[in-house]
Amino acid sequence: MLAPGSEIVIGVRDLSSGFGDATVLEGVTLDVYRGEILGCVGASGIGKSVLLRTIVGLLPRRAGKITVFGEDPARLGARARRALERRWGVLFQQGALFSSLTVRQNVQFPMREHLSLSRRLMDEVAVAKLEMVGLDASVCDKLPSELSGGMIKRVALARALALDPEIVFLDEPTSGLDPIGAAEFDSLIKTLQQTLGLTVFMVTHDLDSLHAVCDRIAVLADRRVITVGPMAAMLASDHPWIRSYFRGVRSRVGHAAAAV
Repeated sequence: MLAPGSEIVIGVRDLSSGFGDATVLEGVTLDVYRGEILGCVGASGIGKSVLLRTIVGLLPRRAGKITVFGEDPARLGARARRALERRWGVLFQQGALFSSLTVRQNVQFPMREHLSLSRRLMDEVAVAKLEMVGLDASVCDKLPSELSGGMIKRVALARALALDPEIVFLDEPTSGLDPIGAAEFDSLIKTLQQTLGLTVFMVTHDLDSLHAVCDRIAVLADRRVITVGPMAAMLASDHPWIRSYFRGVRSRVGHAAAAV
């Protein structure tokens, strides 16, 4: 549990965003604290990934303010913005690896974009990052098409960690994984967060992930964040959607009730 007065590393105020004529998010306000794992949940299509992509600048905001480490990326010049972007890494849905690049080249991609390193040093760093996520040098020359779903997620996580970021954004990190693989990935995220002191913003629909690794949970509904708090607050909520999601028939509470 985070102590009062924890440092805010991501601040979102009255944010609106969307596609074309459609407004997906409107008046979103949310704080993410240093060192926490924040899970973002909501119904399918509600705008969880839109929120993540707007924070990192892949989608333009229509209104509101976003600060990361106290800086508004939209107000920075190109050089300062690139320096800020080096302080976070992103794992996209389904991994989003470059299909024509090898595992080594995928992990090295951020290094080539932001750093001036020798090939030998980049090779060494790539192997170190892969080992950090539970893989070894034997996968370096494989293409994404030769990897399992779980391996793709781990390579994508290694790429997200390539520049030693302080924040990691995870978009549905356990989607498509079997229960054992998902549990192992949850454990990996928690271990890395504790070992590296990461702040993690995780979009997910996986109830087991929310129980296992998240310090707090933000719930999106009606185009905005309707509540933020620990799992205990979610389980105690009387809001219809929150109650259905966290205490429904497919939840841990629901399974326990059905077993009685």
